Amino acid sequence: MNSLRYTSAVTAMVLSLTTPLAAQTEVPVNLPTYEEGKYVHQAPTVEDLMADESLHPELREVILKGRDMFLNTQQFRGEYVFNDMTCKSCHMGEGRMNWSGPVWPAVTTLPDFRGKNRHVNSVEERIAGCFAYSMNGQPPAYGSDDMLAMVAYHQWLARSAPVYERNIAGRGFSHLGRERPELDYGRGREVYEQQCAVCHGDDGQGQHKDGQVVFPPLWGDDSYNWGAGMTRIFTAASFIKNNMPLGKPGSLSDDDAWQVANYINSQERPQDPRYTGDVRETREQFYNFHQHTNYGTEVNGQLLGDHYNTGHKPFLKPDNLRPRTFE
Repeated sequence: MNSLRYTSAVTAMVLSLTTPLAAQTEVPVNLPTYEEGKYVHQAPTVEDLMADESLHPELREVILKGRDMFLNTQQFRGEYVFNDMTCKSCHMGEGRMNWSGPVWPAVTTLPDFRGKNRHVNSVEERIAGCFAYSMNGQPPAYGSDDMLAMVAYHQWLARSAPVYERNIAGRGFSHLGRERPELDYGRGREVYEQQCAVCHGDDGQGQHKDGQVVFPPLWGDDSYNWGAGMTRIFTAASFIKNNMPLGKPGSLSDDDAWQVANYINSQERPQDPRYTGDVRETREQFYNFHQHTNYGTEVNGQLLGDHYNTGHKPFLKPDNLRPRTFE
């Protein structure tokens, strides 16, 4: 299953756009083995969805709408999304893929307390966070048709998975652990130039073809903001190790994954929506999160995140990104 991580359509697109990748037609896939005792879930496919006669046709249409929103999130540019990212930018393989942050665990483990915003979160709220941070946007309203469609798609992917089973194989982006090795900006730049620039550009701004985003930007106004989970060095390192370069998952050494993750996340990007007006104060207030990022630290003489730039969106914090209390 793991060796079939990329569809023939994506492979064809990569080969048509990047000559260096085309020369590397066969590269061993070197993904981690599942730890003993971990629950392995293989999420259903769209073919399974279409073949399931037990589903009401209207429910199937809602699930398909959620899938379309997930794969083609740029259709909501200027409404829910204000950068070049989509859900599948970070959750590859339609959100089904183990070792690439599969999204179905959200519906089997939530509601639950989440350290990032320090209160109990619903599935809708978890999805809203991705829009607010990774897509630097405004999440669909809770209870709206669009949010329902997104939840329905997540729920479908979780079909047959046990509820509140937390010992999940291939979940999330923390396979390499959270403790950073010694990091070197220059070494990370070298890895980026050798392994990443062919797709994401020398300037980290990605690639477009016929007006469509093919490879997403990794920094700048069109990338994820300083509050996104991918700004955490350990998150980016594990994602890169198990998913990048495209078509060659597991081909980088652990150290190279750490180094390039640090380099990417030492570049500027839109402001964290939780910004208080002072970057060091914001880092301290949300240190549980930012202890793992370079936000509010000096890199090459620059204090990262010390600005009011919100990218392409005309606001800082979405209205529905708010604290919750049960008192």
